[in-house]
Parts: sequence; C-alpha cells; structure tokens
Amino acid sequence: AASPDLHRILGPAVGVPMLAVDIGERSDESDQLGAVLAGHPVVAMAVGTGAHPTWDLVGESPGSAIDAVLASPNASVVAAQVLRGHALRSADEGLLVESLAYAALQGGPEFAAWLAGRGHRVRRDLHEPRIEMHDHGPSVEIVLNRPRLHNLMDAAMRDQLVTALVAAGAEPDRALLMRANGPSFCGGGDPAEFGTVADTATAHLIRSSANVAPALMAVSERTTVEIHGPAVGAGIELAAFAHCVRATADATFRLPELQMGLIPGAGGTVSIPARIGRQRTLEWLLSGTELDAETALSWGLVDNLIDTAN
Repeated sequence: AASPDLHRILGPAVGVPMLAVDIGERSDESDQLGAVLAGHPVVAMAVGTGAHPTWDLVGESPGSAIDAVLASPNASVVAAQVLRGHALRSADEGLLVESLAYAALQGGPEFAAWLAGRGHRVRRDLHEPRIEMHDHGPSVEIVLNRPRLHNLMDAAMRDQLVTALVAAGAEPDRALLMRANGPSFCGGGDPAEFGTVADTATAHLIRSSANVAPALMAVSERTTVEIHGPAVGAGIELAAFAHCVRATADATFRLPELQMGLIPGAGGTVSIPARIGRQRTLEWLLSGTELDAETALSWGLVDNLIDTAN
C-alpha cells in the first residue's frame, strides 16, 4: 500500500524528483501505485516490461532517466505532470496548461542558469520577411524563409505565420503545404528572444493571444508539412499538428527544452503525445536524443518519407 506520507518524501523540494519501482509481474498492483504516484510531483518510472499506462515511464533500466531528471529536476517533473493529463484535456485546454507550466519554469532557477550561460545575441534581420506565400490555385504554400539562421522562430515569424494561417482558414476548400527554405526546416525558437519579456505572467498572456498552434489546428486536416534537415523544438512541435507530416531522409528531430530548464512551449505537449504517446514523449524529452527520419517514421512522428521537399 502507498504511504499516506508520500507528499512529504517525494518531489524536487525534498530532493526526490524521481521514483523508479521494480514492478515485477504485479501488473494490477503496479498500475494502482502508478495512479497514486501521478498525484505527486515526481517522475514515476515502472522498471519492467509491458504496458503500464498509469506510469510516466516504463523501461528495464532507469539509469539514464535518473541522470536526466537529476540534471533538470523541476523541468522534468513539470513535464511529467503536464503530459499526464494529455488524454483528458481538449487541445485548447492542453495549450493553456502548457503555457502556464512554461511560465512557471521561466521564473525558475534552471532556466535562469541556462540564460546566464548562453551570452547575449543580436539579430540583424529584424525587418526581413520571415515567410513566403505562394498561390497555386487549389492549394496554398507557406514557406519559412529565414534560411541564414536555420529558420529560427522569433516573434516576427510567429506573427507572420499566424496571419498566414488565419487567412488560409478563411478558404476551407484549399489545401495547405508548409515547408522551408535553406538547410534546415526550423532550428526552434530564436535564443536571442529567450528571457526578453519582462515577466513570466506577461509572457503567458502573449502566448495566449499570439500563438501559431491554434491557427494551425484550425486548418490541420488539410495541411501537409514537408520537413528536411533539422526540425528542433518549435519546428517539430508545430509540424506535428498537421494531418500529414512528410520528411526527407536527411531530416532530424530534437526536443532540447528540458536541458534549458523548460518544457516544449509551442504546443509540443499537445501535438507530440497525440502522435507518439505521452510516455515516449517524456522519454524523448529526458534523453535529448536527435532522432533520424527512419526512427521518426517508426514512432509515428512523421507519416511518410520523401526523396526531396518541394
């Protein structure tokens, strides 16, 4: 039976951000314990095999997960907490929870340490357009166009994408293709803008009103995304909302947020578990692993492979 004092002995605040339990063959009991642990601020891992849906992680060796959680305990626990409720929330509710959790971590020590170690960056392309739009009659093409900087997503690109997607939403009979110029599909959020908003509450409210994910969800059923090269952070988080995601053989995928003391903040806690499941999503976040195109296909992160992007 679970101890009634679990809240006193589990969680980053008391130095126990993760609990790994050897579950053996006790499936029913282990699932009950997993459900109990889901109410506590801890990453709960069932050490064993098989399906154990109440746990955050399932695997035969907890060592690498423990190392990752200890490196970013707050972000790891918050990621697990947010992902637990994925199946119970609507997509809009999921985006709200994600943004609030992201805001909490923006004010935390792990993100502050990452910010302190990255240095100051200045961009010189402030007035250049971030996207191209091409009208092909029955279809519309949106092209990320910041190739020199690997299509890093800044506020300007975000706002231009929202405008383009809202416009596409007004034409429900037209298919939508999204791709990118340059060597990368999208290198993620622009580090030059991280930590530039004065306070985390304001940052949350900005995400609530200027967010690509809801605009993309509104047209997702007729949207195809073609990925080549790296798709990092926001790049794959947003692409995963599309009905069809295609990737070239050189495509790679990575979620670096936990190593920054954050969780995905562009909709990834909604879009990615919808494709690959919450346990695999957390495992990927903790590992920081770069996936190749074949692995992404086998996971269901992408739907098919293509020779070249259009």
